[in-house]
Amino acid sequence: MAQRLKTVLNEIAADLSDSHDWGKVADYIPELAAVPKEQFAIAVITKDGQCHSAGSAQVRFSAQSITKVFTLAIALGRSGDQLWQRVDREPSGDAFNSIVQLEQENGHPRNPFVNAGAIVTTDEVLAGRAPKDALAEILGFIRTAAEDDDIHINKSVAKSETEHGHRNFALAHFLASCGNLKNPPDMTLGTYFHHCAIELTVTQLAKAGRFLIGPGVGPKMVSPERVRRLNALMMTCGHYDGSGDFAYRVGLPAKSGVGGGILAIVPGQASIAVWSPGLDQNGNSKLGTEAMQRLAHAMNWSVF
Repeated sequence: MAQRLKTVLNEIAADLSDSHDWGKVADYIPELAAVPKEQFAIAVITKDGQCHSAGSAQVRFSAQSITKVFTLAIALGRSGDQLWQRVDREPSGDAFNSIVQLEQENGHPRNPFVNAGAIVTTDEVLAGRAPKDALAEILGFIRTAAEDDDIHINKSVAKSETEHGHRNFALAHFLASCGNLKNPPDMTLGTYFHHCAIELTVTQLAKAGRFLIGPGVGPKMVSPERVRRLNALMMTCGHYDGSGDFAYRVGLPAKSGVGGGILAIVPGQASIAVWSPGLDQNGNSKLGTEAMQRLAHAMNWSVF
């Protein structure tokens, strides 16, 4: 399988590098708007620890919403099922930053991966602690999962998000008005912006995702039952209002970020990370999604 996988990855990288439509970068965050969109990288870590990559696999990028998977794992570890009293587990069908949906549902976010739900999840991780302590736990979790301490928060990206995150501020204050924030909105948002600003390479991200492959793979971070639940949420909600299309095209649990990254899991077999900063209309990596579709088809990887 190793040689076949290596060949497939190189073919995908070569074909997509000639693309005429790279999508559109997330221009509402100035630091991300400055990233050249004509870039592509992919990495796969198999269950036996072998790493295969192609493209710009050593270029760091902003993980953005992909960190919501790790933050959710921490929140569930700290509060268990109590979190589900504050956040639902249903696909949204709306944009990841929708205010209308939050108002219609009385400040109860549809799932932990839309922005409002991730803000509540971050608030749960804070649990009355200083933001620096919560961030140290989140960053430490990702570093431990990847077995790599060379993963950091990009302070310039965090600053850019803070200065231009008006819609997220609106979501946080609406959550607070509905009694669904335990900490002051600015404190929760500061933590949220900073963990979304964690940057890493596709190789580091694929390694960090190993704990989601299943029992006996990578560091033991969470229970097998929780791994199954995290994968289920990634499958149904990981690509916002494009989750159904991604499930149809790729057939794997995955989480995207507006930095252009996608983390996908082949349960029992592999962890995959792909990055291309140009996005589609739903805010998911355009070429990253195409690469995932081609890889899943070539390797016959699907949960269905």
